[in-house]
Amino acid sequence: MTEDPLLARLAALKTAPIPDLKALWRDLFEAEAPPYNRTFLESRLAYRLQELAYGGLAVTTVARLENMAEDFDTSKARRAKELDRPIAGSQLVREWKGIEHCITVREDGFEYQGRPYQSLSAVARAITGTRWNGHAFFGLKNWRKGA
Repeated sequence: MTEDPLLARLAALKTAPIPDLKALWRDLFEAEAPPYNRTFLESRLAYRLQELAYGGLAVTTVARLENMAEDFDTSKARRAKELDRPIAGSQLVREWKGIEHCITVREDGFEYQGRPYQSLSAVARAITGTRWNGHAFFGLKNWRKGA
């Protein structure tokens, strides 16, 4: 029975010293190895070895992935986050340990006791001294749906 040379090369990646992995990277990618951890180098080198041995993705698959990437609109996630923010000029009121705290929503963040904050979580931390989800602390999100 003959041993598959590709399998032997893949298995050798696990025990190869980092300098050898980086040298192999230079040979396979014709570029310097990125400063990532060993696991990343091993997985990308293993993929590249298999890609060279068996062929890469079909041209149609690459084209389809590129089209999907163009169609993916990251601004949708940003818009959803912006819709989650209270309207600028709104006042949020929260009682904490018998003291009423008023927060003003601004276009670029929040204001509490005359100081600007980037997030409600930062305001909640200033009030309580501990980490909180800002929306939960100010009652803007129902965390007990179905409970």
